[in-house]
Amino acid sequence: QVQLVESGGGLVQAGGSLRLSCAVSRRARSTYGMGWFRQAPGKEREFVAGVDWSGSVTSYADSVKGRFRISRDNGENTVYLQMNTLEPEDTGVYYCAAGKPFIIIVRGIGDVSDWGKGTRVTVSS
Repeated sequence: QVQLVESGGGLVQAGGSLRLSCAVSRRARSTYGMGWFRQAPGKEREFVAGVDWSGSVTSYADSVKGRFRISRDNGENTVYLQMNTLEPEDTGVYYCAAGKPFIIIVRGIGDVSDWGKGTRVTVSS
């Protein structure tokens, strides 16, 4: 089982930026797709962004396109989510996700094999 540990969450004002990091425990996972999801209070977990094994192919939810950027450093076994121009609607717990084998890029909950415990992001208005 892959261990995923998120960090970088916190409280930020609307319009601000945060960078989330996800440390991946096993080097072998550098060959799989990775993603970020979030869950707002009282809502279901939703897809935010996904990246393929190489870092060259990415996918984003419409609500974050142009504001968020997912990337990965396979040498450091780390996946990042740069979040800019944050809005109160971005508030929630952000989860790192590892894709199932043969999933090129994570785009939904069904593509995920392992989850981190999450890091909380709060955007004040």
